[in-house]
Amino acid sequence: MASGQELEAGVRPVGGPHRTAEPPWPGSWQPLGARCRTDRRGRRGTNFALWAAGAEAVELCLFDEDGRESRHHLTEQDVQIWHGFLPGVRPGTRYGFRVHGRWDPWTGARWNPAKLLLDPYARAVDGCYTSHDAVCSAVRNWPEADVADTVRDNRDSAPYVPRSVVVHDDDDWSDDHRPRTPWAETVLYELHVRGFTMRHPEVPPQLRGTYAGLAHPAAVAHLTRLGVTAVELLPVHQHASEDHLQARGLVNYWGYNTIGYFAPHAGYSASGSRGGQVGEFKRMVRALHAAGIEVILDVVFNHTAEGGALGPALSLRGIDNAAYYRLPPNRPRGYADYTGCGNTLDTRRPQVIRLITDSLRYWVAEMGVDGFRFDLAAALARGGPNGGDAVDMDHPFLAAVAQDPLLSRVKLIAEPWDVGPGGYQVGGFPSLWAEWNDKYRDTVRDFWRGARPDVRELGYRLSGSSDLYQRAGRRPGASVNYVTAHDGFTLRDLVSYDRKHNEANGEDNRDGTEDNRSWNHGAEGETADPAVNSLRLRQLRNLTATLLLSAGVPMITAGDELGRTQGGNNNAYCQDNEVGWLDWSLLEQPGWQELCELTARLVRLRRAHPVLRRRAFFSGRATAPGGRPDLVWFTPRGTEMTEADWFAPTACLGMLLCGTALSERDEAGLPLSDDSFLLLLNAGHEPVVFTLPDEPRAAPAAGREAMTGRETAAGRETAAGWETVVDTAAGPDGPCPRGAVVLGGRSLRLLRAPAV
Repeated sequence: MASGQELEAGVRPVGGPHRTAEPPWPGSWQPLGARCRTDRRGRRGTNFALWAAGAEAVELCLFDEDGRESRHHLTEQDVQIWHGFLPGVRPGTRYGFRVHGRWDPWTGARWNPAKLLLDPYARAVDGCYTSHDAVCSAVRNWPEADVADTVRDNRDSAPYVPRSVVVHDDDDWSDDHRPRTPWAETVLYELHVRGFTMRHPEVPPQLRGTYAGLAHPAAVAHLTRLGVTAVELLPVHQHASEDHLQARGLVNYWGYNTIGYFAPHAGYSASGSRGGQVGEFKRMVRALHAAGIEVILDVVFNHTAEGGALGPALSLRGIDNAAYYRLPPNRPRGYADYTGCGNTLDTRRPQVIRLITDSLRYWVAEMGVDGFRFDLAAALARGGPNGGDAVDMDHPFLAAVAQDPLLSRVKLIAEPWDVGPGGYQVGGFPSLWAEWNDKYRDTVRDFWRGARPDVRELGYRLSGSSDLYQRAGRRPGASVNYVTAHDGFTLRDLVSYDRKHNEANGEDNRDGTEDNRSWNHGAEGETADPAVNSLRLRQLRNLTATLLLSAGVPMITAGDELGRTQGGNNNAYCQDNEVGWLDWSLLEQPGWQELCELTARLVRLRRAHPVLRRRAFFSGRATAPGGRPDLVWFTPRGTEMTEADWFAPTACLGMLLCGTALSERDEAGLPLSDDSFLLLLNAGHEPVVFTLPDEPRAAPAAGREAMTGRETAAGRETAAGWETVVDTAAGPDGPCPRGAVVLGGRSLRLLRAPAV
């Protein structure tokens, strides 16, 4: 078949009915996108600018209120940017582009003017992508399947794709005050904008599932009650649902399928999709900032919703396919796929780096956000100056972010892996970055389910993962600790299911990981067995307390604090329903009330004590003659751990944090001093008598308010000046030697020796 063959089916080669209008005035090549402005003669209008280096022609397509299309040829081109100014075009106007050029898939050229394309810099999007063969630039149903991607489809895609929207510029943030929380004081809370409020009884029905719903006082009150300092929002960039989900009547609920890097997803807006979503998002950010809560966005720059060669042509593929996507050099018909989603953005190219960094700066400067979590971040660092496609921490993208005066000052979190060879990079990102630490997740899960032969790795994870981050000059804040996230079991399901139950996703339970490191404690799923439920609740308290008492940055998954369940679904990415939404009625049940209260108490305890949220790694040395080291590990015998003890089989460990040995200073440069804490963990089934170390600087603890694992349990003073602060078993000590405590089976206890 010859290069450039096209489908001839009696359809118009450049789309459906339209009106060709006069070309715009020259306008300006910057900034990219659509920007309302006044020209030199005082006439209001909109400037349009599109980077399309290899294109032969670009048409700007405007749509009136009845959906009629008018096309304006952009005749001006500077620095590979096509541009023009249209007087009279106001905010709310819907538009798109049709880009002309070569059809030569063998070299990666896939221009097709029959496809209406979103502006990559559109700040609002109206309408949704509807699965239809006409949206593909090639013929999906061509009889010869092996060459289908090389046959151009000339059917008009406009009826099935969304439109870009001209947005009013309003960038006054003078009334906003960013919290600017230091990493050491940060407690992250990962949530879904829609799922968080869809079932919230105090949020008005018309606001549920929206940015305005998250900004509602009832929603903010829960966040402040917990004491979290930042929300990490699942993707809020405009996204689309894949064809296979639409065919099953499902949607991409999580949103990891982006089509607009500047546009807030219109489906989460109570203000419509003609630009109102932008202002609503800004008001949400202001409301959260007013409550002292930062806003972190989960961003997906590793791939787009256009998928593989037979995926839809929605934007970048039709603008300049070979310039935006990473194509295999030996087969540019296809796509290098390091994401598992069909394509990978080519961050080796300046225009892609510009697209990403422009987007990031826009969300910080004009939308008010405080940082980003980068999905599959290793894919962004592939193919750096050292050549090849390997992950390279000297990559131009990472360098661009590091030197940017705005981006280098916000929170940057990497999901430090992708699905390609050599993609696992935990501990490998530059010093500016924090990372999701899945080693922490796996170690803590394994410890509490009894799958660890010893406590060697647990010691690293509890103390900030210095083995991963210290050598590169990083601090404990580089480790984002988590036990659960959006991807996988909820905390309640982690202790209730041995196996995934994803049948509702329509993929015959093949999707989702098999490596859950979970334990159902004797029954699969929900049960009426009181012994099983009691043990599960204790394990939930153990996991929550471990997370919030570890050095590093804790991340709570929304709903874990109130016992949210997904019925064993560990991949609820397409469940925009009760499976994926928070069930606020759980707070009416005593067991879940107690878990929520414990979570809030632990966050408050962490905030009140710098020894529990250290900025620097432990040294294991004393800061004063005769004093204790800042960190000491103990066996149940009350002796300090030796090398042999670290290698010996055990499920019990003691960790002493000495508050009088802090090497850190306050804002005025004065040395910090704090209470000392002794954390005891027992993942074994049987109780353990734990001999307590003496705390020479302890003061009597009588009369001090204590916190426990359950609301009904009282704090207890123990020997050697220690007092119980948290006890997840919260049962009686029973007989034990003087200077010791009984640590219940599968339980955790935190003791405090107040500073003199």
